[in-house]
Amino acid sequence: MLAMLIQSLGGGALANYGQLLLPVAFFGLLYFLMIKPNQVKQKKWAEMLAQLKTGDKVVTNGGIRGTILSVKDDVIVLKIAPDGLKLEFVKSAIASVTTGEGA
Repeated sequence: MLAMLIQSLGGGALANYGQLLLPVAFFGLLYFLMIKPNQVKQKKWAEMLAQLKTGDKVVTNGGIRGTILSVKDDVIVLKIAPDGLKLEFVKSAIASVTTGEGA
């Protein structure tokens, strides 16, 4: 519509720029609605993983809840209640920290 308006005003060369405006605006909208929020979420998750410590209560991506017994480079050992089972997980399998919540 903008291209037709510019063309009707006699701006043939400006009409080409009007046609380029739509894809640029679409990419800008896509960036601010999808890409940027995902980058912020990934950054917060990476910070959460870096701050994990012994004694934190966590939930894995599979829904297993446990308490951290030890943290190594990329491995976490969880103690699972009520049996006191010890399971080893990759750090990236931790979905959230529930320490401090009323869970």
